[in-house]
Amino acid sequence: MSAVAIKGWCPGALRPMLSGDGLVVRIRPHGGRLDAKQAAGIAVLAECYGNGLIDLTSRANLQIRGVSDQGHRPLIEELSRLHLLDPDPDSEARRNILVTPFWSESDDTCFLAAELEHGLVMGPPGLPTKFGFAVDCSTEPVLAGASADIRIERSIAGELIVRADGAEHGRPVSRTEAVGVALALAEWFVDSGGAREGRGRMRAHVGAGAKLPDALRGNVKPACMTAEPHPGLYPQGAMVAAAFGQLTHAALSHLAGCSQGLRMTPWRMIVAEELREMPQCEGLVTQADDPILRVVACSGAPACCEAHSDTRALAAALAPHIAADERLHVSGCAKGCAHLGAAALTLVATREGFDVIRSGSTRDTPSQRGVSAGRMIADPSVLTGAH
Repeated sequence: MSAVAIKGWCPGALRPMLSGDGLVVRIRPHGGRLDAKQAAGIAVLAECYGNGLIDLTSRANLQIRGVSDQGHRPLIEELSRLHLLDPDPDSEARRNILVTPFWSESDDTCFLAAELEHGLVMGPPGLPTKFGFAVDCSTEPVLAGASADIRIERSIAGELIVRADGAEHGRPVSRTEAVGVALALAEWFVDSGGAREGRGRMRAHVGAGAKLPDALRGNVKPACMTAEPHPGLYPQGAMVAAAFGQLTHAALSHLAGCSQGLRMTPWRMIVAEELREMPQCEGLVTQADDPILRVVACSGAPACCEAHSDTRALAAALAPHIAADERLHVSGCAKGCAHLGAAALTLVATREGFDVIRSGSTRDTPSQRGVSAGRMIADPSVLTGAH
């Protein structure tokens, strides 16, 4: 595998990241939700100031792509008018909160997410920019498999708990003390050496032997996570996906026009509230068995400066050949931005072609090296070793 530069931070709106197709401007919806006006506004801004493409991220955010240096300031001004900005880049970087899309008005999710946002404006200082929180308080937890360092969730008995990622048990809390305990846990993480040179994750810190203080340690087991959702109708509305988690401005505009609000998810899908029929629009994936959902691919070349090859055309061509219960990950470089974990099949672009890794991640040893995209498309059996 070739060496790659690990930036160690995520883009924001106030602190965009330069990519091969221009600036990437990340929008972090408050409470994990956009109202219809905000969603329609983002669609217009993506067309006016970007290249019309909008990423759905694994942190339940949106990214406007292809923004020029000159277009960034007016874009920011418009996002401010839509109430989608933070006071400054530091508070923006701290506001990494995943919110279950299956909340209801009767549970504690919205209250806790808003209180947590408020608490993170001022600290705690020193948190890595990839450090995140999950608020998963609906009756059926769904975020246990999503990336988060501190979790506010339910126990098997239905009580609220705060749990450090990597810890088997959580501390029971009341509705009014949950956020305070979560922030205290984040402060302990920094004070106990979990953050070094702007990086660090709770699971690794706990796994390395860091001992939680008695006041933050719990003995309550979290409820079991339900199966990862797929496109379809739910009590909250219609969940739709997009190929490779990338929407066109037209598709986002369509969703905004037929729903009162959009709830973001860490599965690169959107719940369009209150819909009782699946929306029909080019670019939306509405069938749970669509082969495109079996593949994951980063932006690839030329959109990403570090990618060695186009990734999504190859992934789309191979999708029908991937088993329904397996996943293919095509990465433009060894970083594996689109999917950090293992997959049944992982393809890593290099200068010589693609490395093939079976049942592993981009960090594992390939079983084949330098396989061309054309060869794989012409003969997919190359990937299974059946050629």
